[in-house]
Amino acid sequence: MAAQDSSPGEVKHLSVQAGQPFPIHLWEDRTRGEQWVPSYDTALLALVSDEYLRVAGNNAVDNGTRTFEFRAIEKGEHRIVFEKRMGWKFTAEDRRVFLVNATDGSRREP
Repeated sequence: MAAQDSSPGEVKHLSVQAGQPFPIHLWEDRTRGEQWVPSYDTALLALVSDEYLRVAGNNAVDNGTRTFEFRAIEKGEHRIVFEKRMGWKFTAEDRRVFLVNATDGSRREP
């Protein structure tokens, strides 16, 4: 299940299988100096990849979708907090919170 950008203050809930990778997509405007920085427990979640797809059509603008791919190492509920950082600011410009419920995936529905 891929998670898209959620609105500010909203907690986005994800259900995933432990051991399987899952993506989170966030919009970044690098022209303004934006960069999403994730914060999470590395004993419970692993960052598998971090990719940026530029979608602007001219040379002066650099914005696009940043895709973080994580893998839940352990079953349970895990929290990922993304803060939108600007290089010249001490505080985050924005914040996104994802609660990830990782199951073992072996349970069968009736």
